[in-house]
This record gives sequence, C-alpha cells and structure tokens, in this order.
Amino acid sequence: MIKTRFAPSPTGYLHVGGLRTALYAYLFAKKEEGHFVLRIEDTDQNRLVEGAAQNLQDILKHFGLEWDEGPFFQSERKEEGIYQKYAEQLISSGHAYRCYCSSERLTEMRTEQQKQKLPPKYDRTCYHLSDEEKEDLFNQGKTHVVRLLIPDEEINFDDIVRGNVSFKGKDVDDQVLMKSDGFPTYHLAVVVDDHEMGITHVIRGEEWVPSTPKHLWLYQAFGWERPTYAHLPLLLNADKSKLSKRQGDVAAEDYIKKGYLKEAILNFIAFLGWNPGSEEEFFTLPELVNAFSLERVQKAGAVFNVEKLDWMNGHYLREMHSADLAIMLLPLLKKTDWFKQSSYIGLSDKEIQEGNSDAANNYIKYVACIQTRMKTLNEAPDQLRPFLLDELEYGDLFFHEKMKVDRAMAIMSLENALKSLETHDDYSDEAVLKQVVVDVIQSMGIKNGQMMWPLRIALTNEQYSAGAFELMSVMGKKMSIERLNKAITYLKDSA
Repeated sequence: MIKTRFAPSPTGYLHVGGLRTALYAYLFAKKEEGHFVLRIEDTDQNRLVEGAAQNLQDILKHFGLEWDEGPFFQSERKEEGIYQKYAEQLISSGHAYRCYCSSERLTEMRTEQQKQKLPPKYDRTCYHLSDEEKEDLFNQGKTHVVRLLIPDEEINFDDIVRGNVSFKGKDVDDQVLMKSDGFPTYHLAVVVDDHEMGITHVIRGEEWVPSTPKHLWLYQAFGWERPTYAHLPLLLNADKSKLSKRQGDVAAEDYIKKGYLKEAILNFIAFLGWNPGSEEEFFTLPELVNAFSLERVQKAGAVFNVEKLDWMNGHYLREMHSADLAIMLLPLLKKTDWFKQSSYIGLSDKEIQEGNSDAANNYIKYVACIQTRMKTLNEAPDQLRPFLLDELEYGDLFFHEKMKVDRAMAIMSLENALKSLETHDDYSDEAVLKQVVVDVIQSMGIKNGQMMWPLRIALTNEQYSAGAFELMSVMGKKMSIERLNKAITYLKDSA
C-alpha cells in the first residue's frame, strides 16, 4: 500500500511551504488509495515551541488534510529506546562509530579547514582510535555522539521531480546520528521512522536533497528497502529570492488571519509548482485528489504571487451564497468598535439563516453589494460600515480640490439632487436613478464629479466605495434621502 507522511517540527508556525508539502503528500496518498501519516519530529528539544504541535494539527484539520495514522511523536518513540537500539546496531555492524571529540576541538578543526579552504567535514579522529582506546573511553562513560561512517563510493537515486541525482561519498560529512543527550538527530530518526511506519514515498522540499545520500546509506546499512523520493521546488518571492518573512508573511496561519478562505489558500498552494495539464484553475479538495500527479510537479522554483491569491480568494468569495458569507462575517464585525454602536449588533446566525427580519434581510443585501469588491474577509467590516452605521460622522471628505468641489458646490449639488430624488419612488433600478441624477447635472451645467463625489460621500462618508447609484439602490429611498438631508445639514452647520 502507498503510504506518505508529513513530518513537521513543532518549532513555530506552519510555513506555507510546509502546507504545500502536506497537501502534496495528502493528494498523492489519496489518489493512490493509500494512507497519509502525521509524525511530529520533536527531537530538537532546544527549539520546541509550546503549543506548536497542537497548532500544526489544528491548521491541517482547518484545511481538511486529515491523517489516517498518527500523530506520532518522536520524543515518545525515543523514550521507548527505538533509536538507541538502531544506533547500537549500526556501531556493531561497522556502519557507525562513537565520537568523543569536544566542541572546542571540533571548532578548532573547522577553523583550520576554513584557513586551508577545505570543505567542513569531520576528520574521523575517533574512528581511527585503536580498539583499546575506544573501549577505554566508553568504559569511562565519556560524553560522546554517534556518527555515520560514510562509504567512499557513489550513491544515486531517481527522484520523481528531479530525475536521477548522484552524490560521491568523499563530499559527504560523517553525520551525527545520536546526540550526546541521547536524542537522535533528524537523519537517524527520519529513516528509522519511515521504515517502521512503512512509508513508501517521501515527499519533501528540495532543501533536503543534500541530506538524501546520508539517508540512503542508512537504508543500505540496515539492509532496508529505500522509499521513493520526490523533492519539491522552492517557494520564491517576486524577486526570485527564497520566500522569507523579511519580504512578507510566510505562515499559513497568517493568511487565515488575513481573511483568506481555506479553499482559496489550498487551491493557490496546489499550483505552486504543479499544474493539472489543463486550463482549469479552480479545484475542490476531492477534485485536486483526482487531478494530482507528482510527475506534473516542476523542478524550477515557484513564485508566491499574493496578487494571484487575492484573485483566487475573490473568486471564491463571489461564489459564496450571500447569506453564508454574511454569517461568516458576523464575528469579524463584532470585533470592531463601531459595530457595537450599530442597531445590527443583535443579529444572530439563526436570524440570518432564516431571513425572517428586516434587519437580517437588509444585512444580507448589504453583504451582497460588497461581495463583488472583496478580496479578503478582513476588508468586509470597512466596506459594510456605511450600511450598518445608524449615524455617519461627516468631515472634510466632501471637499475635492481636483474635482473643484468646495463647500458651496457640495451643498448646491446635494440640494438639487435631493429635490429630484425625493420625488422618485422606485429605487430598485440603478439605471433610472442614474438618469435622474444625470438630468440634474445637465440642468446645473456642472461636471459629473462635482455631483457624484459629494453624493457618494453623503451616502457613505468613505473615500472608496461602490458607486452612488448602486448604493442608493441597495440602501433604498428612506436611508438615501435621510443621508442626503444629514449631509446638507452638516455642511451648512459646520461652515
């Protein structure tokens, strides 16, 4: 049976690259009707972050990447003596050895190698000790690590993404397998765990390519069947540098908090290095399972284009039923100070679902109005504010030097518009409302902006919003006329 795994370290947030690795491993396993395993690699005790392991699991569940086995914790397996057992086996078979060198000696060794412009590698001082010296140091209980003895030979493997890859033993350092604190390093633990858990395909980032020969030699030393490897391309910033926090958010959680839908994030992440071989750009998770193949993963780095993510998220937002989106937005609104002053503060999910009140129906209507302009959920509170506030606090937004709108022009435009709009009753047709206002503009002999700017500010008190005719159509006659009257009063009283 095909079996993949996602094996993150609980040392902080889940990087979007890690989410892509988890997604590809999940998709491949499900496509092949296999198992997806979650393993928490927490052997580096100095870098553990409290709560990170649980957060990793919560993020995966949020995106629907449910695992079939696990989560397994390497620290728990260490307590069972699993890794120590295999380290001793390697020593007995001559594939590993104990190293007693102090950190000071290792530092001196590397400094000397740098001076001579040699590659940094352990010089095998402890490997070349006599059997008597080794036994004596061991019997003294002297602190030591266990190192893998790298063979002086070439090793190669066929990578599903990168093709044939080869390494020469002389270029690879004798990797530490067991640290002096009794914890295994990543390299020993990952091989032991992948073997014991029956992992058939290792899908991980290309930064692990240099480690692969060490793992292959371990499989060879143990006499185990090696898994198939697929190393995924790097994620890049727009300038083609490696994706890093210096140039933007890199945690999957950051994008959830920013108001991106899980469907959009997954769809976007899936395309970072893979394509379906068709023009289709939007997939559900089950559809991704059916379409996915590791053979269509590219070698070249993939640019993390936030504009593309915005576009995808906007698509998913527009596809949502307005009532469902309205319910999703309610918690965000309740976090804002201004919403606490709104008469809509008492709205409930049930009331919105049932649509059995004027407040619920109006709220859904307002959400539908902004839905086509939203890129993220977090933009909604500002866009909904003009609709949901009972009173707008006007200021200097009415005045626009470039459009030649001063106080006198704003008052004159609004008063003339008000006269015509008050006599008109049907506010459902934007085209009709537009004609009413255009007639006023022509009769006044002014430019469009001298009317439209103060009109829109009167309705929203926002620099950016939907157009005035759409706003009036959504707000209806009563709210629209009230806003125009209050705006005129404000302009006159504040003169």
